[in-house]
Amino acid sequence: MGPSETPYEGGVFQLAFAVPEQYPLQPPQVRFLTKIFHPNVHFKTGEICLDILKNAWSPAWTLQSVCRAIIALMAHPEPDSPLNCDSGNLLRSGDLRGYQSMARMYTRLAAMPRKG
Repeated sequence: MGPSETPYEGGVFQLAFAVPEQYPLQPPQVRFLTKIFHPNVHFKTGEICLDILKNAWSPAWTLQSVCRAIIALMAHPEPDSPLNCDSGNLLRSGDLRGYQSMARMYTRLAAMPRKG
């Protein structure tokens, strides 16, 4: 679920987890299956730029804590290490309104449950 008070609120986001045989000594590979407009998520592949999924991994992390870290990243993007440069540039230039409107639009288009 998209965190409240963010442009992702109300969205339901699917992620793919690939857990290696060496887990928990190696981090899982996680990516968004649902399209999301976020500076730390590659728009086409869903790859997530998050230190704990790379060099800051510790066997103390659980899959639940990885999910919590991703939710925290959704609420607090890091525009200085963007995988989505358009999104990162909006935030770095101070265009919070532009970033939020794009993120809300993609949340509505890709992550909102269909009423039917």
